[in-house]
Amino acid sequence: MTTISKDRTVQTVITTFEVNPGTCQDLLEELSALCDEVISKREGFISSALHVNDAQTRIANYSQWERREDFQAMLRSDEMRARSRKINEMCKGFEPVLYDVVYCR
Repeated sequence: MTTISKDRTVQTVITTFEVNPGTCQDLLEELSALCDEVISKREGFISSALHVNDAQTRIANYSQWERREDFQAMLRSDEMRARSRKINEMCKGFEPVLYDVVYCR
């Protein structure tokens, strides 16, 4: 379960995907399957949530990890590298960025 708090010592990752409205649902399905089948089984995984804008041109994934190293190890796994190539073909681009929560109300 996602809990946002500046007092938690978790690594937050926000990944944004730029898509065409015609491929948005396909990518959402791929990302959901990826999380269920691969990401959620990795050491340090806490939670993940997918968000899509009204125009269906942007998808955001908010995920939490116990440690930065856990997230980085997941990215380097053979399965994730193969799936990332497939995801890259389904969107105009994507970028994972690591964040720290500094304010939450």
